[in-house]
Amino acid sequence: MLALIGGSGFTNDDVVTDREEVEMTTPYGAPSAPLVFGRLGGKPIVFLRRHGRSHEYAPHNVPSRANIWALKHAGVEGVVAAGTVGGAELDLGPGAICIPDQILDYTWGRPSTYYDAPAAGVKHVDFTHPFDEALRARLIGAANRLGRSVRPTGVYACTQGPRLETAAEVRRIVRDGGQLIGMTLMPEAALARELGLPYAGICVSVNHAAGIGDSAAGIDFEALKGDVERAVLDLVAIVREAL
Repeated sequence: MLALIGGSGFTNDDVVTDREEVEMTTPYGAPSAPLVFGRLGGKPIVFLRRHGRSHEYAPHNVPSRANIWALKHAGVEGVVAAGTVGGAELDLGPGAICIPDQILDYTWGRPSTYYDAPAAGVKHVDFTHPFDEALRARLIGAANRLGRSVRPTGVYACTQGPRLETAAEVRRIVRDGGQLIGMTLMPEAALARELGLPYAGICVSVNHAAGIGDSAAGIDFEALKGDVERAVLDLVAIVREAL
């Protein structure tokens, strides 16, 4: 059984059918929302709203340690993490989907490890390849079977948020090698690695990043809503096929 973490755009209750919501407690507080045990395309899945029931958790305040711990102890075999991003390349405009294979982490101050106290000891995890390759291949294969175009690799740059980036910051990220700019896959990916939980991201671009393409003069939030809704449908279809 896989888990799906949904971010911005997952506002409806019809993503998962045959739903049963389960409140969980963890040593790190409550998850951002109850775990939803149900079915997607007839297959069992656990769904978690990353930003809470009413989108109350900004990216830098998401209780990631509680979320990942809860999913691990719910018995899932892997986590598919959905994320909306800004494309830092012209061909990563609205609607483009990418299965990233690398991460640049620009966040700060977020609790990012389960080993931050003397009693817990010290644990160094190998993070050379931050996403699980088998789970990535499963998502890419699902997209190919559906005939949906996806980027099979990409460098996800995780910024602090909640504000979007300046054009100068985007230029720096591009110089660093970033191609997708989001705010949420870190520290999720690192925490999942610490717990030995396979983790893969699936990202959909809802706009060009600041200073690029359609966003050269600024980002029109109102215009993004339709792109987010359409993109989430494609993303859910890929996850359903992967199941």
